[in-house]
Amino acid sequence: MTKNAQIQRRIQAKRSSEGFTGALADMLMLEALKEAMAAELQGEVPAGALVVSPNGDVLGRGQNRVISLSDPTAHAEMEAIRSAATRKGNYRLTGEVLISTLEPCPMCLMAAVHARISIVVFGAPEPKWGAAGSLFDLVSLPGLNHRPEIWGGVRASECAKIVQEFFLKKRAGKPEQPD
Repeated sequence: MTKNAQIQRRIQAKRSSEGFTGALADMLMLEALKEAMAAELQGEVPAGALVVSPNGDVLGRGQNRVISLSDPTAHAEMEAIRSAATRKGNYRLTGEVLISTLEPCPMCLMAAVHARISIVVFGAPEPKWGAAGSLFDLVSLPGLNHRPEIWGGVRASECAKIVQEFFLKKRAGKPEQPD
């Protein structure tokens, strides 16, 4: 069995105290991937995110929009958190789940902490900016008054593939630089 298959099997078996399951996370990651594909169509890095209730009701959706909004904070996770908070009429998203195609950066993960999100689910690890274990492990910092569970690796290969293909296409389309 491949390492990816082992991770998928382990995630499928997960169950949170609120009743959120790995199988539900897997299904909802497909929705987050749709958001990522929509971002790509707009010329953005293909990242997508959802905020959902423990039973899977989508409360907020987001996709990268940093270029189109000229806003460095318009990451998919931030957009989904803002959308869910507006919908609920409360900045606290206690008990809710953040699902992201990429491992959240420090800004996005700390926004999830501040919002009191219970579980952060991500697809592909992000070695350059990942704050949930790849580069940093911010939820293990002392002094935090809230620590979401971290579930990484949900549909990791699919989530990584869309980003890798995006950057390959982008590099292929650049004109050659003179020596």
